[in-house]
Amino acid sequence: MSHAYALPAARGLTPVLPVVAMIALLALPVAPGGEGGATPADAASGAVVLCCAVRLLYHRRRPLSPTAAVILGLPVVGIAVAAAGAEVPGTALAGFSRYLQIFVLVPAAVLLLVRDRRDVRLLAWSVVALAVWQGAVGVHQYATGTGASYMGREIRAVGTFGPGDIMGMATVVAFGLVCAVGLALGSAPVRRGHLPAGAEPRAWGRVCALVCALLLVVPLTVSFSRGAWIATALACTAQLVLAGLRRAVRVGAVVAAVAVLLVGGFGVGSELLNERLSSIGQVADAPDQSVSDRYALWAAAAGMWRERPLTGIGLKGFPEHRDGHASLALSSGSDTEGAGAAYRKQPLLSPHSMYLLVLGEQGLIGLLTLAGSWLALLVLGLRRLVRARRAGDPGLDCALVAWGLLVWHLVNFAYADIGGPSTVLTAVCLGLSAWWALAGPDPTVPEEAAAR
Repeated sequence: MSHAYALPAARGLTPVLPVVAMIALLALPVAPGGEGGATPADAASGAVVLCCAVRLLYHRRRPLSPTAAVILGLPVVGIAVAAAGAEVPGTALAGFSRYLQIFVLVPAAVLLLVRDRRDVRLLAWSVVALAVWQGAVGVHQYATGTGASYMGREIRAVGTFGPGDIMGMATVVAFGLVCAVGLALGSAPVRRGHLPAGAEPRAWGRVCALVCALLLVVPLTVSFSRGAWIATALACTAQLVLAGLRRAVRVGAVVAAVAVLLVGGFGVGSELLNERLSSIGQVADAPDQSVSDRYALWAAAAGMWRERPLTGIGLKGFPEHRDGHASLALSSGSDTEGAGAAYRKQPLLSPHSMYLLVLGEQGLIGLLTLAGSWLALLVLGLRRLVRARRAGDPGLDCALVAWGLLVWHLVNFAYADIGGPSTVLTAVCLGLSAWWALAGPDPTVPEEAAAR
């Protein structure tokens, strides 16, 4: 009898649990000096792909629709061409595996493992939970002066990622904030008689999501990451507008009030924050050293592209070709210390722009295939989102989460690229975006009927 009860219970387990476990592994601290190698989350991403393959074989399902296969498989063309033309085959093979992992295999596995809206919400809440944990660690670092060095003071919030991955915590917190905003904006349930239990977002869940979103503003602020601020503001604004203008005004007023209270009332990093905010408008007139380095790296990537316009210099070729194309304005590296790590000069091995990195290493072929895949997901996801809103779909929160994460990446990739332990979370986010754009429920069809 125990076996008879165990089998239905096993069938009831969601197949996205390996993805949840992979997200949870990002809460582990990164060992000082261990940046750049494989992490437990990277190993777990391989397990996610393996679990997906086993599940497909067990259920004898067709892996992907023709449209999904073309869109998700398109980046392979540019990656393969760039790997074949690389000067160092061993390094290019490592780059090929990394790009395949982040932009093809893990997103496809997430798309195939997600069954319905409940799985999407589980993953979204997992990201929010990770963001709250990392944000709590980061706020503690800021309050106690045990964070990474910033302007001569060890106050920069970096979470468990350490000063070697200065963007790790900011990226995770930004993902959690976008997910929380999407969950909080879930539409009011309609046509309850046509929906199975749990298909619609509950009111208490939306309230919790709103509270989490407001709390995550604090660690994002003390991360002092201008890029994360810009991408998060634009992604959340897009979510608010698509959820409804009236709701956008109300939520915007609440966020503005909280920001004024935190900065003006409690003085959360007010002096340094004002200086950091004002520097966003000075990137052209009076750029600081980090911005000057970024301009020099961008120019170097553009020079590499002009050298080989179609195929680029090859995967992982930027560090070797950097000095031959960079100007004298480029510094030798960025200074990192604090958060339990000793002083270290970290070399600048990428242009800090995903689009320019792909353009320089993979050429026009690589940029058109990779960016073309993302653009297709953006357009298809937006079309389905608009239809879901018009149809009064109670799964609008899932659409806003998936589409908001994609918008965040497309904005952030203009001045940042992949790297560090948090990169596997990028693959999960792209998988959620792909699910909504390519395999999500039709908003004009009741979920119960679609399940049949």
